[in-house]
Amino acid sequence: MARIRIAWASGEVIADLRETPTTKQLLKALPAVSRAQTWGEEVYFQLPVQAGLEADARQVVDAGTVCFWVDGGSLALPYGRTPASQGGESRLVTACNVLGKIVGDPRELRKVKAGESIRVEWLDP
Repeated sequence: MARIRIAWASGEVIADLRETPTTKQLLKALPAVSRAQTWGEEVYFQLPVQAGLEADARQVVDAGTVCFWVDGGSLALPYGRTPASQGGESRLVTACNVLGKIVGDPRELRKVKAGESIRVEWLDP
């Protein structure tokens, strides 16, 4: 459905999003700038998006999955293990809406520092 860029001072990732109600809300809010937070091998940041939990929401996802954490009003981008993970899985703090997938290596996100500015923009409006 759409492609977005998530950029910070030392890098960026591109993500392909599928068509979901939350994706539609996200695209309406872009471009947006926020402050990055980290939780293990996950980057998350608040965005001005309100969404309910979707039927296919999941807590355990593949690294590089673009998720929306409904309870925290945040985009959640796991690229590896979090403090909640069991084994090698990427486990989010709660079930989150699955929006899409990062194109390329999601470990690029390890360059994001907590508190730094992060910008999200729609590449093909």
